[in-house]
Amino acid sequence: MKKRIKVLIAQPVPSNVNSPFHDLAKKQNLNIVFNPFLSIEGETVKNIRLKKISIPKYTSLILTSRNAVNHYFRICDEMRITVPNSMKYFCISEAVSYYLQKYIAYRKRKIYSSNNNFDELIELMEKHEDEKFLLVSSNFIKESYLNALNKSNIEYTRGEFFKTVSTDLSKVKINTFDIMVFYSPRDIDSLYENFPKYEQKNTKIAVFGEATNQAAVNAGLNIDIQAPNTKYPSMSMALEAFLKENKLR
Repeated sequence: MKKRIKVLIAQPVPSNVNSPFHDLAKKQNLNIVFNPFLSIEGETVKNIRLKKISIPKYTSLILTSRNAVNHYFRICDEMRITVPNSMKYFCISEAVSYYLQKYIAYRKRKIYSSNNNFDELIELMEKHEDEKFLLVSSNFIKESYLNALNKSNIEYTRGEFFKTVSTDLSKVKINTFDIMVFYSPRDIDSLYENFPKYEQKNTKIAVFGEATNQAAVNAGLNIDIQAPNTKYPSMSMALEAFLKENKLR
């Protein structure tokens, strides 16, 4: 009987029942285990105050994720700060901007979004350069974002309202997987924080994005599957192609 390939994906279980990974598991007879390597922790009001971030003085927000939206409004609520109707919101994508509906009357606010392009977002913000911007971020943020902001004429402050931390993976039998799929450089950090003596051996490594690929290479891992690329824009497609081309035993 052919061995059932076991795949560990460093992400939460997809909420969408039509996830391509569900289809892939059936088609290829895979045992796919979803287990996030990272978790989000909200910063405390005490630490926000220690960092001397005076939230009411900012007139515009820079939001690059839904987590940023959640934790900005959480902190405001805990500090009993009323977000003014005049606040402007500059979002990395329409998905993030639409998410604001959870907290504000969307159509009555000044909301701007780019197409997942931070340089494009900078251009939008530079048309409002008199504003005082607050970049709501985690303890980790793309260096390219900070570099772009620092080169611009925008007056901004970075506020770390939440942090990305390694998940406790002590119950995960890491050496039982044939393939491991990583989506973030921090996933690689979490792997070695949880398993300092980890050795890849025959396990196949899949990475999403150049930054994740570089982190894996820097950690000494051999990369077998990489996405996105011109042929396979998604990880599920790249994984399926690899499985068809290589018979794992």
